Amino acid sequence: MKNIKNNYKQKDKNKDRYNREQKDANNKKQNYKNEEERNYEDQVEGRNSVLELLESNKDINKIFITKGERHGSINKIIAIAKEKNIIIVEKDKRKMDEMAQNQNYQGVIAIVPPFEYCEIEDILEEAKQKNEDPFILILDGIEDPHNLGSIIRTAETAGVHGIIIPKRRACAVNSTVNKVSVGAVEHMKVARVTNIYDSIQKLKELGLWICGTDVNTDKYYYNQDLTGALGIVIGNEGAGMSDKVRKNCDFLVKIPMKGKVSSLNAAVSTGIVLYEAVKQRLI
Repeated sequence: MKNIKNNYKQKDKNKDRYNREQKDANNKKQNYKNEEERNYEDQVEGRNSVLELLESNKDINKIFITKGERHGSINKIIAIAKEKNIIIVEKDKRKMDEMAQNQNYQGVIAIVPPFEYCEIEDILEEAKQKNEDPFILILDGIEDPHNLGSIIRTAETAGVHGIIIPKRRACAVNSTVNKVSVGAVEHMKVARVTNIYDSIQKLKELGLWICGTDVNTDKYYYNQDLTGALGIVIGNEGAGMSDKVRKNCDFLVKIPMKGKVSSLNAAVSTGIVLYEAVKQRLI
């Protein structure tokens, strides 16, 4: 009798373990499915960003608009969307608020396929088509999507042919990046690479000079020749460039600091150095 009871107890334990394992497996499947869904679509929020998207002729799956929003630029969005046969869905404000990833989405959200990254060769081809020396921005681990969005916006206005970002330990292009860039991301080529060091080496072999930005150097950015085929490296917001990347740069520059704070925001630093390069190319 005792053996029979022990057998029943063991069966119950086995059943509980099986149920737990099944539950874990189902959770993993659901997480994977959710990840797959996130990989297959993203959303662009805000009127200016959605207008830029519409005018760029990129694919748009659907546009959601807050019910009752029929003033200002929203009418232009609706008109262009109808002209392009894009589905428009009106939702009440509460549901739109739940759907939005940014608080200031301005009553409009566009659902789009994921951002289409390019190859480094595509960036070089862009420069060739414009008959210009390659002008490339290399981001070594920018993690804040607001920084990445600002950097893309500045790079686009400065005439940068493309941006290189790493696949790991760095922000990818998402809806926040798109919104902060005010749609500039739709006009910028972005290559997402496995190894920044190898990509820099490849660019050097193709004739580009690589300029790193580092506070621990003696040369100021405005004393360095930034013309010709050039790649400018901006490091992580806190740690800066990795040692391996720093050692692979042809030269390093810094921005003078006069205040008590020892560093600038990554997006601000990018703008300062990029526009020095722009100025030198216009002289």
